[in-house]
Amino acid sequence: MKLIKRKNLFYLGHSFRKEKKVVYIEKYIGKEIPKNIEEIKQSFLRKCLQEHVFKKLEKIRINFQKEWKKYPESIKKKIILDLSTGFTYNSNAIEGSTITLNETEDLIKRKISPNKPITDVQETIRHSKVFFKIINKKQPLSLKMILEWHKELFEETKPDIAGRIRDYIVRVGGYIAPDWQDLKKLLKEFFKWYEQNKVLQPIELAARAHYKFEKIHPFGDGNGRIGRLVIAQILRNDHYPLLIIEYKKRKSYYHALSQDENKFLNYFIRRYLSQYKRYLK
Repeated sequence: MKLIKRKNLFYLGHSFRKEKKVVYIEKYIGKEIPKNIEEIKQSFLRKCLQEHVFKKLEKIRINFQKEWKKYPESIKKKIILDLSTGFTYNSNAIEGSTITLNETEDLIKRKISPNKPITDVQETIRHSKVFFKIINKKQPLSLKMILEWHKELFEETKPDIAGRIRDYIVRVGGYIAPDWQDLKKLLKEFFKWYEQNKVLQPIELAARAHYKFEKIHPFGDGNGRIGRLVIAQILRNDHYPLLIIEYKKRKSYYHALSQDENKFLNYFIRRYLSQYKRYLK
């Protein structure tokens, strides 16, 4: 999405691919940039997505559910194990875990531990357990739930921060997370936003929730893993196939998080459509 100035008039422009063509849409917003420009941007982007993208996402959900219902229970269990392996490996690897994909599979499926740092092994096992809780139960996001996830993930490896909101400043690369004294207010606003926006298209809701959570960065460590579990819970609640943020494509993920929220949403939708394009045929 672009903000365009033309002859002292301002427009919003958004382009997207429809079949084999690039479609461009503009919206006139006035002679001056409105104070609520971010709200206008979100509304305009949502309108564009509703007309040309959300139908594809719904088709993915429908075809995924049709396929899922055909599987015998034993096959479903195997698919969920594979999903847990892929999700856990990629999410932990993004955060620096030394456990490989094959080693993650051995840990989750066969209880075979590799000769790797014990902290990486423990966090792999515990991440998988939290993941299974999400898959097995539909439930709305809450602060209590997220604190429980964090505690379960890190109570063996980082007991001093497990399940606790930080009370110190954190810097991630060039990004300085919000002051710890503001976290109570920011988290309250985050969950209020979530409750008010649960009616959003689930892919949009998952993307925006993840982005907002990562910007708050409420924990001393583990924010990325918890934030990606937030995505999993939202998509699972609405019966959409989960999105795995791949370790090998982490640079584009980091870049998208460094942009504004609407650009992250565009990135997220592109990744989702790419990962599940087989359901669009």
